[in-house]
Amino acid sequence: MIRTGFATREGTAADNADACKVYRLADGTVGAAVIDGIGHGPHTSATAPLLAETAARVTAHRGALAGILSAGLLIADDGHDGEEANAVGVAVLVDDAGARAAWVGDCDVLGWDGRRLRRYSTPQVMGEWVRQYGPPVEIAAHYDDWVRVSLHSATVATTGEVDIPDPVVILLSDGVHDQVAADVMEDLAREHHDPQALATALVSAAQADESGYRDDATAIVISMTPQPTT
Repeated sequence: MIRTGFATREGTAADNADACKVYRLADGTVGAAVIDGIGHGPHTSATAPLLAETAARVTAHRGALAGILSAGLLIADDGHDGEEANAVGVAVLVDDAGARAAWVGDCDVLGWDGRRLRRYSTPQVMGEWVRQYGPPVEIAAHYDDWVRVSLHSATVATTGEVDIPDPVVILLSDGVHDQVAADVMEDLAREHHDPQALATALVSAAQADESGYRDDATAIVISMTPQPTT
């Protein structure tokens, strides 16, 4: 049995540019997506739910890579929205065979096995690229807001993919994983066994920084419970 929960909360800057969607096929297959709009322009918040819906539905039918790329096609041309309506995102397909996720940018996918919380995605930001070449952590951190890959420019080659062997899959926007410490998230996963309760707790745990800024925060939690044998 696949159980799901999701939550989102507006930050302190403007309207919520995050969006999430869980889509379930008739056979129980789940496609889910978290979208984090870049900036807060007039088109961004309106477009984010459309991107999440597209990514989740296509993921359920065709897989997470197809879901991410299909969402990207909606904003690949400047067109009516100009250059503004861009986003990063993560999608996951969950069925009887397990879970496979795809992402662009700095949305995260994590797995919980009942003992430890593990991060499976690598943020596609310039700070992560800088860390590979050894500068001090303090220097690299200045570049963590510089997204190197977004939905607008996503291709097969630039979209990350990963299989997740854990029974609980967690999708997060950076408003959660950047503003909730890893040990706090692990404690919450240990405390909340219900997917909806965990998603709500993760989003609620996001705290403002020293300047009072708190980003939009969004989480999807998917729990795969083995079917009882007869």
